[in-house]
Amino acid sequence: MTLETHLDSNITQNTKSEAVDTREPIVSKFVTLLIWLLFLGNLAFLILNFFNMPEWSWKSLFRINGFTVLIWTTVTFFSAIVSSYALNYLSGFKFHSRFMMLCLGFTLSVMLLVMSNHIILLIFSWLIMGIFMSQLIGIDKTWGEAREASKFTQKYFLIGTLFLTIGLLLLSFFSNEFTISGLSMVVAALPLYIVIPSAVCIIAAAMVQSAMYPFHRWLLSAMTAPTPASALMHAGFVNGAGILLALFATLLFASNTLTILFIIGGLTAITAQFTKLLQVNVKQKLACSTIAQMGFMIMQCGLGFFNAAVVHLILHGFYKAYLFLSSGEEIAQTTPEKTVQLKIKPLQAIVVLLFGGLGAYLFAIWTGKGMEMDSGVFLTLIVAITVGQATYNLFKEQSLSLLQKIIVPPALFIAGIGIYALMYNGVTILMFDMPMIAQPMPLTWVQIIFGIIFLIGFFIMKLGVYKKLPWLYVKLMNISQPYKKTVLMYKAKSI
Repeated sequence: MTLETHLDSNITQNTKSEAVDTREPIVSKFVTLLIWLLFLGNLAFLILNFFNMPEWSWKSLFRINGFTVLIWTTVTFFSAIVSSYALNYLSGFKFHSRFMMLCLGFTLSVMLLVMSNHIILLIFSWLIMGIFMSQLIGIDKTWGEAREASKFTQKYFLIGTLFLTIGLLLLSFFSNEFTISGLSMVVAALPLYIVIPSAVCIIAAAMVQSAMYPFHRWLLSAMTAPTPASALMHAGFVNGAGILLALFATLLFASNTLTILFIIGGLTAITAQFTKLLQVNVKQKLACSTIAQMGFMIMQCGLGFFNAAVVHLILHGFYKAYLFLSSGEEIAQTTPEKTVQLKIKPLQAIVVLLFGGLGAYLFAIWTGKGMEMDSGVFLTLIVAITVGQATYNLFKEQSLSLLQKIIVPPALFIAGIGIYALMYNGVTILMFDMPMIAQPMPLTWVQIIFGIIFLIGFFIMKLGVYKKLPWLYVKLMNISQPYKKTVLMYKAKSI
């Protein structure tokens, strides 16, 4: 029995044995309507003021700009979708109303985070965002595993908040500047013995939030959350690192810590992709996928493209919310399949290389990344690999005719890259007043060597070489396990 099945059975039992609160439908519908209204208001304002976004500030506490409205629109959309889904999915669940209120609280905490200009408000919103999420993870208080998962994840979130607090207070007390906008202006003049420890602490806070190795286990242990909470967590909460790093881009440049981000993100991305292949539980696969995607987002920050990282977190939110909300249907329709070994014919290899190169060229032209010999080359290379892999997958699809196999791949990647380019340029416009959000880094030997290691790891993964190395297989399996007390430890101990 999986954790998700256990939760579903709990919901059914609660429906039969517990008297459903008559206020539940009213509270749930009101919260859903409120979040939809928030989303529509943000979307309308974003569209109407897209090319001339005003900026407001109130004393030193709040600042609202294009980036603020963009994140508000994104998080309210995901929350609205999740809340609407939960109306039926959690119907009869005795904690339904509480779930909806926590969902609203989480949404408002993210909105507070991106509008905070004073560091105390930023720290407070980061803290309550984690508290709301840990409560959503452990929403079913009658389930022992859920209680353990809530406590376990809360420890990680408190550690992340502690890192953030140390980093910001160290900067603020030394510079006597307590606003984010003020810190971004003076950080370049601060001594390295202040800037580097502060940057490392903020990077650590981002690593915890996005479940980077070695802080990944909290996300793997959060499977006790009902599916709507998982969708909100993977589509919104883990993306908080991208927001935080974009806010402190000047600090990361001043401290010369971008290479650290690049290496951490790359190692996490390739390791998580390996561990994803070993999972048999759908939600565990999605969790490993999220960790890998967050690794790639951190890589983009390490390359100096914070605007690209924001685009990535938005697109990942759409993708992962859909996967979680449709995971039940996938389980119902999935049948065991025999693993197909990677084999590519010479003609297929030529077509894959051709389409991969064309996709990379269009990406470079439409986004401007990779046109120079700087860190943007890595992003263009990853696009080439992605397009090539998609082309190969379509070519081996037996249901497609030869003509379709020639027409479909370029049509798909042209449309996909075109949509990405529009979003990339749009996000760049909205973030124009934020310093150093698109500052390519000069190519270094560290980046090149690690890029080669990344490619080797990718091909080892695709070719299945890891299966022939028992020690590597066991190591990957061990690091992808959740905390033991969150997995079927309280069968007869529910309160």
